[in-house]
Amino acid sequence: MTPDNPADNPAADSPAPPHRFRYARVLSIAGSDSGGGAGIQADLKTFSALGCYGMTAITAVTAQNTLGVSAIHGVPPEVLRAQLRAVLDDIGADAIKIGMLHSPEVVGVVAQALDEYRITHVVLDPVMVATSGDRLMAHDTVQVLVQELFPRATLVTPNLDEAALLLGRPITQAAEFDAAARDLMALGARAVLLKGGHLAADDVVDVLATGDGPLQRWASPRIASRNIHGTGCTLSSAIAAHLALGSSLPQAVAQSRQYVLAAIDAGAAVRTGAGHGPLNHAHAPLPMRRLPVDQSRLR
Repeated sequence: MTPDNPADNPAADSPAPPHRFRYARVLSIAGSDSGGGAGIQADLKTFSALGCYGMTAITAVTAQNTLGVSAIHGVPPEVLRAQLRAVLDDIGADAIKIGMLHSPEVVGVVAQALDEYRITHVVLDPVMVATSGDRLMAHDTVQVLVQELFPRATLVTPNLDEAALLLGRPITQAAEFDAAARDLMALGARAVLLKGGHLAADDVVDVLATGDGPLQRWASPRIASRNIHGTGCTLSSAIAAHLALGSSLPQAVAQSRQYVLAAIDAGAAVRTGAGHGPLNHAHAPLPMRRLPVDQSRLR
């Protein structure tokens, strides 16, 4: 029981320890997945598993499960703006992951926040199509997203379906990845990670284009699993987390691929729902990383 008189509690007069540390802070601007496998739920699990402090600004509430999306309710732009200001004015962020944005007005709010707060690391996952095949973004929103957010993002991470929508052509073989990545860069992106997981092949191939040096390519044997819901959300949030922890962009991509592959493997034998279940985000959780406080850059 707490004493009624603070004088009766010696701890009340004890000085608080000095704030010499802070956590690596990562903000997810994305939609909520009621099934817990993708969206902000997957992002928060990933941030925590990698030792980062996660925060959210919710753009939409979805009704979905392992079988698909049955309803979407967009958060009003003014409410999204209030969430961003509440988090960034007080806690700040070392990196931001951007996921589902449902309207041009919401894209504009996010672009304004990126300009105002000048966060160093921004990972944009252009969530346009769910794992189930449900279309999550209207055509006019896609156009505004490219115009407003591609130039402001550190990295854009489309999968093959999203890249096909952006480029207006299908991508049907790994030999086309390099050209597609360069064409996505030509849309205004500073760096692109083209994810090849949707290609029917024995190996999963991803290509990173940065505009600085040759393209980088990773190939990994495909893991047999139905539990792949939220893979793209998890990868992009892992990249943001590793950037917040100080990794270079190529290092962050390589580290995040390994995390996602291990999460898929760890969750492959588990049944969650009747459709595409989630990854095992907590297969090897890390303790929260403490970074030295820099009072001049605390925000």
